[in-house]
Amino acid sequence: MCSGTGVVEIGRSVRIYVCVIHVNCLALTDEIQMLFEHDGRRPDIHATATIAATAVVSGDVRIGRETRVLHGAVITAESGSVIVGERCIIMEHAVLRGVKRHPLTVGSNVLVGPHAHLTGCDIADNVFLATGSTVFNGARIGTGSTVRINGIVHLMTELPPDSTVPIGWVAVGQPASILPTSEHDEIWAAQEPLKFPQRVFGVERSKPGMSKMPELCSRYTKLLAGHDHDVLLPDRKEDETV
Repeated sequence: MCSGTGVVEIGRSVRIYVCVIHVNCLALTDEIQMLFEHDGRRPDIHATATIAATAVVSGDVRIGRETRVLHGAVITAESGSVIVGERCIIMEHAVLRGVKRHPLTVGSNVLVGPHAHLTGCDIADNVFLATGSTVFNGARIGTGSTVRINGIVHLMTELPPDSTVPIGWVAVGQPASILPTSEHDEIWAAQEPLKFPQRVFGVERSKPGMSKMPELCSRYTKLLAGHDHDVLLPDRKEDETV
């Protein structure tokens, strides 16, 4: 197998990060693992854990015993660490992201469903996060809780143990109020003081008639340029035989 990484320029200040891998297609599921060193940190994956061929694990990530990370999932320590406990299931196309102010911690016996998105949150043991669920920065989900399909746990929200967020509902606040999306005014009353743009992106909320997006994108693209120097690591099986 021959592999490498590179950057393709497609326009001013626009880059595509590529990983070039030459391998017999029949061996795809057995021999390729997308593990990256980022910012000088490498993933630490227990020998009994399984990482699918097309999953990406990047940076300061620790994955526990007998955990399974399925195809298309991304676990990235962007600027903060990620810890995933024992016997967790990270399903297809889920995204788990640790950030500077909010590392990401997932306990043991947790299922993260397809297309779920977790950023800088704390998930206790025995939690079920269904398809499309979203948990934002600084949120904490208590033991034995369930977030059902497309449920949202908002910024800095605390769900007590054994809570349930129904399909498509929003949990917001400390302690959490769990509300349907039709209750927009009540959700916003709890959400506005949390200053989402400032806490997540470091910019103030826009004044009427103005846009925060130029400043936001300028700051965030500079941070993400750190991936210019990511290093594709050897396959775990290859590394163990060296």
